[in-house]
Amino acid sequence: MPSPRSSVRIWDLPTRLFHWALAVCVIGAYVSVKLGGLYMDWHVRFGLATLGLVTFRLIWGFVGPRYARFSSFVRGPAALGRYLRGQAPVAGHTPLGALSVIAMLAIIAFQAVSGLFVSDDILTQGPLHGRAPEALASWFASWHHRNEWIIVGLVALHLCAILWYVCVRRKRLVRPMITGDAQATDLPPGTPPSQDGLMLWLRALVVAALATALVLWIQSLELVADFSFS
Repeated sequence: MPSPRSSVRIWDLPTRLFHWALAVCVIGAYVSVKLGGLYMDWHVRFGLATLGLVTFRLIWGFVGPRYARFSSFVRGPAALGRYLRGQAPVAGHTPLGALSVIAMLAIIAFQAVSGLFVSDDILTQGPLHGRAPEALASWFASWHHRNEWIIVGLVALHLCAILWYVCVRRKRLVRPMITGDAQATDLPPGTPPSQDGLMLWLRALVVAALATALVLWIQSLELVADFSFS
């Protein structure tokens, strides 16, 4: 009789790499815009990388493995209610966590897209700034700055939720996103493992290549502005 597994693979390598790369890009974009000056070039780079990462995750939500797919964790109000009453333990994202994932992806995606149209009128501009009507570019610029505080709030709420789960619910959330494996005792009985291996990684490389191609194509549309004063 086989011995029960002590851990179960929940998060595949591409999903984990996406998670930490997005964290680096969001922090990098925030720090570089606060530093300003020549660091604004890095702000644009972090923004374009973020756009590529979000594009990857949106596609991966349909073609990725079990727990990365939106169909596995995006649920209706009834599922959320059962979870809040403690009646529906789940593997992967909880119904409450799913709301956080969707909100973060939507808000960060808007920030990355709106940044494509923004210019500081000095040295830096998004690749699509010169291709948008002035009114539209102004609208995007206005909401790009306002949305920064929404992102800060969501990130703070995300970190507080993790602390609450770790300290109050005694749920190990951080380590599985590093190693990919969750303790079997933290999961519903009989939880099947996620697919994770060479063939999946090759699929992820194809998706990453498509996301990169999209970002490079958008970047190629930039109209070079003349900031000289001659």
